[in-house]
Amino acid sequence: MDSHGQNEQRVVWTVVGTDIGPLLLAATQDGLVNVVFHATDAVRDKTLDRLASRMGTEPVEAPDSPLLAEPIRQVEAYFAGARRDFDLPLDWSLISGFNRQVLRELASGVRYGAVVGYGELAGRVGQPGAAQAVGVAMGSNPLPVVVPCHRVVESDGGIGGFGGGLETKRKLLALEGVLPEPLF
Repeated sequence: MDSHGQNEQRVVWTVVGTDIGPLLLAATQDGLVNVVFHATDAVRDKTLDRLASRMGTEPVEAPDSPLLAEPIRQVEAYFAGARRDFDLPLDWSLISGFNRQVLRELASGVRYGAVVGYGELAGRVGQPGAAQAVGVAMGSNPLPVVVPCHRVVESDGGIGGFGGGLETKRKLLALEGVLPEPLF
């Protein structure tokens, strides 16, 4: 508790090396709150500033924190091909409304090795015709990889967009067996 008797939100973070580059993982006592692609120094600094503003506390680098132990273990196992599903508590506080509803459906309803169209996902949350809004939700996903926005594709078979870059999306889909491994 802080000096005013309020529970102070603690945010801890670390950077983990993966086959798609460094990922920043941030967690609170409620669960994993943020996963950020391409966590170079500049991206990391911008992310930490944004987290401090949104969460009301300065994130602390703590790679040995118990709050990060299981997320690190599961992310590493996923990229090693030893884990297909994430079983982590998630802190959804960085997203709300329709976007949260769509991302929760994605997390629970689209399994490893499967894909779903933007329009189909919109229908699953009772908003048929909201494919563009689903695209916006994917772009605002604070928990990519763990909440698998890379599994959302265009209905015509196109790969669609991706905040982590199309090459990253291709690598994730190849890891899950949806696309062939790149030749080089």
